[in-house]
Amino acid sequence: MNILNNKKPTITDVAKKAGVSIKTVSRVVNKEANVSDGTREKVQTAIDLLNYQPNISARQLAGNRSFSIGLLYENPHEFNYMKGVLDGVFDACTKDGYSLLLRPCHFPVTALLNEVTQFLQQTQVDGVILTAPLGDVPELLELLQLNNTPFAQISPSDESPRSTWVSSNDLGASEMLTDYIVSLGHRRIGFIKGPPNHSATNFRYQGYRNCLKQHGIAFEKTLVKSGSFDFESGQKAARKLLSLPAPPTAIIASNDDMASGVIQVAHELGMALPGQLSVAGFDDTPLASRLWPQLTTVKQPISEMASAVTGLLMNDIRDKSPNAQHRSFEFELVVRDSTLPPEAFLKE
Repeated sequence: MNILNNKKPTITDVAKKAGVSIKTVSRVVNKEANVSDGTREKVQTAIDLLNYQPNISARQLAGNRSFSIGLLYENPHEFNYMKGVLDGVFDACTKDGYSLLLRPCHFPVTALLNEVTQFLQQTQVDGVILTAPLGDVPELLELLQLNNTPFAQISPSDESPRSTWVSSNDLGASEMLTDYIVSLGHRRIGFIKGPPNHSATNFRYQGYRNCLKQHGIAFEKTLVKSGSFDFESGQKAARKLLSLPAPPTAIIASNDDMASGVIQVAHELGMALPGQLSVAGFDDTPLASRLWPQLTTVKQPISEMASAVTGLLMNDIRDKSPNAQHRSFEFELVVRDSTLPPEAFLKE
């Protein structure tokens, strides 16, 4: 590229540099099939050398696509989780030359359907990504199917073989985390649930119940409180749990934001953490390592899952007659400073 004349390279320049036709360059730019690996590599090298940036309007006209994807989400309070999702989706969109459009959605279902219909009409996105709990709304899935809008789901409760989705094993993760807390010697273990319309809420709660049963620990309803996956609901639930005549020696919150609320309340009450109270969360968001004490939690690769589901959705869009694709991700227990045996404080 001649910097002095400041002329932007064109698709013709790329084709000439790579020794291929303009149509071949277009296929490579639009990630289409029927291009050999060797040819694709030659074209990509020419694009990199010339610093060629495709003309979005031209791509839209040539491919009858908007080259934009919509990310639909419902709970704005899940800031740390949504940041991970946004980072992953945006990274995948950038690599494939797509624009990303965000749309917060609201219940009841009637309002949700109206909002999504308006969004589709105004933006003409090529496809949408559904975060929980939107992927579990049958009416929304039907709307997208009737509109011929490709969609992909992050952690749906129904892992249908007919849909494209990515997920992690929330049930198994919760069983593993609860088992770890039990292994420390805790028997009075509080649990803070998330919103009832989230699949993760139900799976994580069931994992907690399963583990107690496996260890012969009696389930106590008073040790379970509901939250909204946000800091404030974690605080509210913690105050209820810690004011019980026989409070828990450990509290598991269904995400890191609520766990941070538990830690804040424990500090306000002057409790020694983790000596007098162990606390654990879910997701291993950046917040987990910034708390004091640092939070024991379950790591789920949120950004990687979001990036992967975006790639699967793009495949569906390019294929035009998509086949359902699925991918499951592993979880990992991350032990930090917020958990100890219940008698640790007495031994100090």
